[in-house]
Amino acid sequence: MTYIVTDNCIACKYTDCVEVCPVDCFYEGENMLVIHPDECIDCGVCEPECPAEAIKPDTESGLDEWLELNRKFSASWPNLTERRDPLPEAKERDGEDGKLAKYFSEEPGEGD
Repeated sequence: MTYIVTDNCIACKYTDCVEVCPVDCFYEGENMLVIHPDECIDCGVCEPECPAEAIKPDTESGLDEWLELNRKFSASWPNLTERRDPLPEAKERDGEDGKLAKYFSEEPGEGD
């Protein structure tokens, strides 16, 4: 099992989860985070820290697409180990449906 970042992180990018991760397995895109599934130790401390409830265990059904997205982009986006402010539109976009199609960017973030 691993934890993965899902749709609701897009256009929010809260980083509370990064701050508590003991193995620094978060990677930063322009408008979301992902977890490297091979680096995650399945401790689960990140899940309750996410204000957008975007972090899920990969054992939940229907998350195969998100597991692959996390795997793909964690290989090319920079590592992030420090908390940052969320995106300006985070509160407005939290819970919005269809964020992958509307807002997802393959561009990397800044990282540490």
